[in-house]
Amino acid sequence: MKVVGINGSARKGGNTAIMIQGVFKELEAEGIETEMIELAGKKMRGCIACFKCFENKDHLCAVNNDFMNDCITAMDEADGIILGSPTYFANISTEMKALVDRAGMVGRANDDMFARKVGAGVASCRRGGAIQTFNALNAFFFIEQMIVPGSHYWNLGHGLNKGEVNDDTEGMETMEILGKNMAWLMKKLED
Repeated sequence: MKVVGINGSARKGGNTAIMIQGVFKELEAEGIETEMIELAGKKMRGCIACFKCFENKDHLCAVNNDFMNDCITAMDEADGIILGSPTYFANISTEMKALVDRAGMVGRANDDMFARKVGAGVASCRRGGAIQTFNALNAFFFIEQMIVPGSHYWNLGHGLNKGEVNDDTEGMETMEILGKNMAWLMKKLED
């Protein structure tokens, strides 16, 4: 089994990545392979609504001049998907929005290719607005018919500068429990 985590932050290795790594630690302890994809510095554009994915049905976006299809392929091949985003003006980052829109369209165009995969959203923030970010990530999972595990709190962490999320004890504990619950769910679905 494999989980791909996509970090939608403009800062590589920042708080969102640290939170995803917190989930990965528990998944890896359960023997689940993990892969991190960082969107920082990658060329990512939004959906142009060409609907070619409905014609091509090749599990790819017809626009192939950016990093998007690498992400879509990794998501397609994975059993579980973690989408992580910092909170930018009470919502997901523009890179994550491009991913959600285009991967979402490709998924639906290709017989719901993400259906019944396990998905988990992770949101980091300085102080507030993260619930809307978390909800935006979950909206992707639900419309793609994915199965979403929970934790003992919403999957949020607080910190402004790189590494400050490590000081959010409750946030990092939430990632730990999320990782355990995600591993448990994936193993149950495999049976």
